[in-house]
Amino acid sequence: MFKTICITGANRGIGFQLSKNYLENGHKVIACCRKINNSQLIEISKNNKNLIIHQMNVSSEESIKSISESINYPIDLLICNAGISSNYGGILSEGNTQNIFEEILSTNVIGVFLTIKHFLDKVKLGNEKKIAIISSLMGSQHHTSSNAYFYRSSKAAVNNIMRTLSNELYKDKISVCSYHPGWVRTDMGGSNADLSVQESADSLIKRFEELTIDNSGNFINYNGDILKL
Repeated sequence: MFKTICITGANRGIGFQLSKNYLENGHKVIACCRKINNSQLIEISKNNKNLIIHQMNVSSEESIKSISESINYPIDLLICNAGISSNYGGILSEGNTQNIFEEILSTNVIGVFLTIKHFLDKVKLGNEKKIAIISSLMGSQHHTSSNAYFYRSSKAAVNNIMRTLSNELYKDKISVCSYHPGWVRTDMGGSNADLSVQESADSLIKRFEELTIDNSGNFINYNGDILKL
């Protein structure tokens, strides 16, 4: 069945691979990215009418609202993938500053919330009515690590948003889950990570297919396991 999928952070890493996979399967992709600087994405758009690229900054509510208002058709699946990493050191690390913390929260938490807020009316009109939030196992409260305070707290917060949204949107039959994509070989994950971008994207698409109102509200691993929040 033909679907319309909206993906944030679509110009690189997992977001770009998800866009490619969905397009290859014949679906329509709304690719939202802060900078339209991926030559491959631009080239694909020249030959595929199912790819629509929007420049959208998830740290700006004005930008999100402007793009959402320009879309006048239903969205079956909204994938909130845009995110940035932070300093991986301990509390005294020089990179742990107020400005950096605010930037991380603005992108990884507030950006997700506002994207869903302004795109929700399109999701309500979709056939599938699904929202997927790309999170991280580093956001789980069940860990013994002592680093990456900003990134961990941002992912913990977005998992909480996911659970709260799933409760509120249950009456509208909109399914919401957050997902750990695995440790992936991207700019963020590094070259020593376990999974290729293709492997992660393939697994995530399977998980999105499995998303229903009955399993809404869960934090799910790329392999299908339910993770502790």
